[in-house]
Amino acid sequence: MAFVMNGRDDLSMYLSLPLLLIIFLFINGCRCALVPAVILFGDSTLDATGTNLLMGANFASAGSGYDDSTANLYLSLSLNKQLEYYKEFQAKVVGMVGEANASSIFSGGLYVISAGTSDFIQNYYISPVLQITYPTVNQYFDILLRNYEQFVENLYSLGARSIGVTSLPPLGCLPGMITLFGLGKDECVDRLNYDALSFNRRLNSTSQALKQRLDDLNLVVLDLYQPLYSIILINPIQNGFLETRKGCCGTGLFESAMLCNALSIGTCSNASNYRNVTK
Repeated sequence: MAFVMNGRDDLSMYLSLPLLLIIFLFINGCRCALVPAVILFGDSTLDATGTNLLMGANFASAGSGYDDSTANLYLSLSLNKQLEYYKEFQAKVVGMVGEANASSIFSGGLYVISAGTSDFIQNYYISPVLQITYPTVNQYFDILLRNYEQFVENLYSLGARSIGVTSLPPLGCLPGMITLFGLGKDECVDRLNYDALSFNRRLNSTSQALKQRLDDLNLVVLDLYQPLYSIILINPIQNGFLETRKGCCGTGLFESAMLCNALSIGTCSNASNYRNVTK
């Protein structure tokens, strides 16, 4: 099994994706050898070419989210566009191995959706227009979860049966959010963390409803919030994080998305020692 992934995204900047996949497979009583392909959607970098097609692909795009307006802001691929590319991927796989074998790959593959963080920290929280359109964050939840639900239904119609979706991390503990909304305090913003927890609860309930409605759907929400809060914020030094207030890009207090890359001034070489790299 191989996984095509070159960038850092909502989940890989905190925990390695292989670790999360192992957790997902363990929860569901599966063995890695039984998974023919791993396919990623959401917020990451796109790399879905070459000889790795039969083992998995990454259709995700950095700066994307459940809200298409988030992707549009950062010139990223929306989830709908990612799905279009996945359909092209399916056609290529059918051409390579035949319809029967391809169907087995699609139904037996593991699909991971990592999205949502950019919708809040790079869009809703800093967009007066969105905040006027959706005066309460719960109203924005409705839009995101409706899009999430539709995306899972579309994946299911295309053969997906095992799907893992990542929850939101502690949004209020991201350096950029502390800088913008921390009122000068060098600590997590409780209001934003509460938003993340509230969204995660609704993500869980929406996922449970999908499982009940769609036959044979194995849908698991991968909780990022609690492990990250514990590992990185409560016991950072013991877990190898020497800097927990700044990211290692630019000033480390605000930069994200296109402003944070290997060529940016201030990007460090020891990213693994930092709590946050891109957001």
